[in-house]
Amino acid sequence: MNLPHVAVRSYTLTEVKFCFIMSIHHHSAETEMPRRTFLKKASVAAAVGLAAPSIVSRTAAADDNRVLGRPNLNQGSLGARLQGIQHFGLTVQNMSRAFEFYTEVLGGTEIMRDGDFQGERIHNTLLTDQEIEARVRQVDPQTLGVPDLKGGAQRLDVRFVQFDNVVVELLQYRNADQPAGGGGTFAEPLDHMSPAFPRMMHICFHLRDEVDFNQFIADLEAESARRNMTQVRANRVISVTTEEARRGAPIETNSNGITEGPSNGWRLIYCKGSEGEQLEFVQALSPVKQVFEGARKARRGTVG
Repeated sequence: MNLPHVAVRSYTLTEVKFCFIMSIHHHSAETEMPRRTFLKKASVAAAVGLAAPSIVSRTAAADDNRVLGRPNLNQGSLGARLQGIQHFGLTVQNMSRAFEFYTEVLGGTEIMRDGDFQGERIHNTLLTDQEIEARVRQVDPQTLGVPDLKGGAQRLDVRFVQFDNVVVELLQYRNADQPAGGGGTFAEPLDHMSPAFPRMMHICFHLRDEVDFNQFIADLEAESARRNMTQVRANRVISVTTEEARRGAPIETNSNGITEGPSNGWRLIYCKGSEGEQLEFVQALSPVKQVFEGARKARRGTVG
């Protein structure tokens, strides 16, 4: 009698370490430990690092690659080591308002939230370059908008919101005596938000093909106004000189449809979000839709 072959899988040290870390995290949640600081979080990773030196980890990873027939990515190009863009981060003035806008208005789904980050490690992780810049200028770092996470005078809270193909991270830096999730922030928002400024970035949302773009913008502004999100304002494709004229412009001016050149089929408009951040809404119809789809397929064929 022939018995069926059963593949027995041996677990690598890398996988055992992951299970160990997850078990510690689960135990911490069950015992309702106090809110974690970044230093406390790092202590678990440090303990694991002491128990299993990095050279062993690298060896285990190499063993995994050899058994599975994968190339050693650590010896490949930088691009081959990436999985793409994981999220876009946006520092907000009012966490509750921003979260409402990105979830209830734009339809994102909360992934997780964390916060009260403070301490030397998280401060250095995020702000080393700004500390150096302050010393070069011989000014107090706070005059450059640098929070004191190291001493705990300020704290950082984050929330992650999932959309179909990207994650948006909302960040709020607040004074330690301010409640999490409120409208108090450590630094004043930027006054000038022109997209022409170098280093300015924007988040672009992709409308479905069958959606009426102009009606979507009208509904977005109406819903935001109903929620008293007064900064949500979309541009118009005609020249207007007052806010009243912008609001009174015909609905067909809510988007710019391109009908020639390489961008033929592209429709877009720029819009401010609930915190005054720069957003864009686009629709990519044929023929430009095929250009992007072809590029994505080619990319997948190249990087695997």
